[in-house]
Amino acid sequence: MTSDEPEGQWRVMSDERNLKGGEETKVAPDQGAAGTVPRTAAKVGGYKDLLVWRKGIELVKEIYKLTKPYPADERFGLVSQMRRAAVSIPSNIAEGQARKTTGEFIQFLSHAEGSLAELDTQIVLAVELGFSNNGQVASATELVSELKRMLNGLRRTLQKAVTSDK
Repeated sequence: MTSDEPEGQWRVMSDERNLKGGEETKVAPDQGAAGTVPRTAAKVGGYKDLLVWRKGIELVKEIYKLTKPYPADERFGLVSQMRRAAVSIPSNIAEGQARKTTGEFIQFLSHAEGSLAELDTQIVLAVELGFSNNGQVASATELVSELKRMLNGLRRTLQKAVTSDK
């Protein structure tokens, strides 16, 4: 832990999955495992080890379940858009984590954040158009909120790491 980080501000992950080349992985307390990223190239055991990716997969399944009973005439409209936006979130996390640089990872996390905002808007539309009610979208809405926090925290952590490496 460096001297500019207050005690308790960061939790150091020390299990073998979260170390790369002997470097410690730091996790902000409000991020949980979403921030398990080495300070250099943002490579952990793989994207499947990232909690934020797993939450994205959970959201995709929730959106597929939510949109299944939507009207057939929405199959190529709102249903398709919601499913594509949802799938884009963990896909961008995975692609970014697999890239060679932290800067590229940050860029793909930003794409995931954009897809998440798109999906959030589409959920609002689904309720306002009467395809779902607030109770039916509650789980998806909670996952969207959680993913927003996790993606933002992970992106900010990576940006700080890039800045401190310069």
